[in-house]
Amino acid sequence: MIFPPECKVVGHAFGKPVGDKVYFLSEYLVKRVEDGFELIKVTPDPNGTGMMRTILHEEVLATADETVMYSERVNQHNRAGMVRRALSTGKRCTIFGAIDEHMNFVLDPDITTFETVHVYDIRPPRANLSVTIESLEEEGLLGELNCVFDHHVRDISRIEADVFPCRAGGFEKTLDMDHMDGGERVAGCLTGRQLYLECYGNNFTPIEICPLSSVAAEPFIARCCRKERSGIGIYNGYFGAVVHWGASPKMVLDAVYEMMDQWRNR
Repeated sequence: MIFPPECKVVGHAFGKPVGDKVYFLSEYLVKRVEDGFELIKVTPDPNGTGMMRTILHEEVLATADETVMYSERVNQHNRAGMVRRALSTGKRCTIFGAIDEHMNFVLDPDITTFETVHVYDIRPPRANLSVTIESLEEEGLLGELNCVFDHHVRDISRIEADVFPCRAGGFEKTLDMDHMDGGERVAGCLTGRQLYLECYGNNFTPIEICPLSSVAAEPFIARCCRKERSGIGIYNGYFGAVVHWGASPKMVLDAVYEMMDQWRNR
């Protein structure tokens, strides 16, 4: 797969206002031809002077019948999203225009070249970590990592339990609002177990729901309500990051970048 990290190396050859010369930073040209577009790799003269340089070598990487101009403007910082869109066209080369009119392309798209980060969360209520990751990815804030995210979101409403953590999830009987009588099956985490033990004793059956307990792959990011667990390291034998229940988008963003930096430099 060829997918330039920056659009500044991709130029367009829709005309020749200064003859057979290209901008000195150009490595690829999108050339308009009679039946569409071609993608050309160019080598500007490195010993030349000025902004426009003589072309020492050019090579057609994708012909018009192998190339398509994507029909919509895209956020070019959402790199995984662009690869998925390129795969959907069925063409070897997909050219993308951006909102700011810059161009980039994906040639021979292959999403498997992107590293997978596993996201562990639960719902209801809102799976805040998972939703935040999706939003950050869509906005292009995670594009530089060249990652895809595999979301493992457990629906705790499917658990056969008598008591759930809180009313925010829409449950009828919860630890935060109801008195416990003993003998209940309690869906909760370490915090829920601690609360029950302190207030009612040990006559209950705990059912673990903490996302961190579900981690089964690395690298990962998970959500946990225990602040002391927040950070980056090895959890249950897997390397990843843990963010607190109320982590802001900025905190999640920083955690993903720091975790991936440590993961790739271990």
